[in-house]
Amino acid sequence: MAQAASVTGASGAGSAGVVVVGASAAGTATVETLRRSGYDGPLTLIGDEPHPPYDRPPVSKQLLSGEWEAERLLLRPAEEYTELDVRLRLGVPARALDTGAHRVRLADGTEVPYDSLVVATGARARSLPGTAGVSGVHVLRTVDDALALRTALADRPRLVIVGGGFVGAEAASVARSFDCEVTLITTGEAPLSDVVGPVLADALAEVHREHGVRLVTGTRVTGLLTEDGRVTGVRTDGGPAGGTSVPADVVLVGIGALPNTEWLAGSGLPLGDGVECDSRLYAGHDVWAAGDVASWPDAVSGTRLRIEHRTNAAEQGRAVAANILAGPGAAADFRTVPYVWSDQYGLRLQVFGLARGTGETQVVDGDPAQRKFTAVRVRDGRVVAALGMGMFRQLRTLRELVAERAPWQPESLTC
Repeated sequence: MAQAASVTGASGAGSAGVVVVGASAAGTATVETLRRSGYDGPLTLIGDEPHPPYDRPPVSKQLLSGEWEAERLLLRPAEEYTELDVRLRLGVPARALDTGAHRVRLADGTEVPYDSLVVATGARARSLPGTAGVSGVHVLRTVDDALALRTALADRPRLVIVGGGFVGAEAASVARSFDCEVTLITTGEAPLSDVVGPVLADALAEVHREHGVRLVTGTRVTGLLTEDGRVTGVRTDGGPAGGTSVPADVVLVGIGALPNTEWLAGSGLPLGDGVECDSRLYAGHDVWAAGDVASWPDAVSGTRLRIEHRTNAAEQGRAVAANILAGPGAAADFRTVPYVWSDQYGLRLQVFGLARGTGETQVVDGDPAQRKFTAVRVRDGRVVAALGMGMFRQLRTLRELVAERAPWQPESLTC
């Protein structure tokens, strides 16, 4: 196992300290934990966006709807970074990493030295081929994305959403509150079907239909229709019915995200679906990774994971900070029970564990049709996730089954 360098007490003359690339939830948790744990060396936080670090889950919920303004999303007041003696470098993306020289090169040409580096550059929204430069086509990942889409929705356009994941489902809910005509197109059997399974997905799909969303399932978008550089609709493969087109004034592409690792090409770090770390989130060369960009071998499931959840980002940031301070030989493996939530039409779906992928969904309590239930996802005979709506206390009791990947034994449940 590769050994990590310690920076404990690295406050002497000439120390480069810890540099965190990514002004994200993971990056903020890293610098805050380092300082509050006694690290007194130089600490730099670099971000490609001009905004101070902010919370991403409200971007597709409260910010998009207009319930909140952007300032409310800030993870910390600006003065807190001064109090923590953290140097912020915002609006300047990292362009390259020289692990031999321990330097990060930024887009403005400056180079930032480090003793330990944390990569927390997150992920970016996937785009559809042929959408670049087409007016009326949006993604939803950043504050600026949400504000641009919110402005577009205010005109009550015909909105086509490409993708049936969390972003697409949440945006559909918000768009209907603007009284927009909404069509959601997904390759799955229903929105979120790959996360919650067919029984729960059918119940959630009915909620969308009740609120006036047109669902087009089992269908792939193959291209855009445009006129004078502006989108006018989308082309689809039509599923079993054959190719067709759907008119649109605005299109939202919500087909997942890609980890931001391009700037690390040639650095010598192991790259795949993210920065490929060991079980301690260590990537070698005094470099760690945390958040959406980090890939690591999970000791419980035995698989390599990369998780795009807010709670996971903060947990990994804190874990990396602790491991940097612990030094070689004392760094701990990272373990977690992932948690994610989704707000749609005043309902909150909550998920513990790794629900996405193959498996069976078993309802434990309540009734999905009544929008009040708990359920588990079972894979290879073991509980890999717990899901619920309107029954959080009961859902919490299922969390331990997920943490242990317990065998599925419904007769032993007492909730």
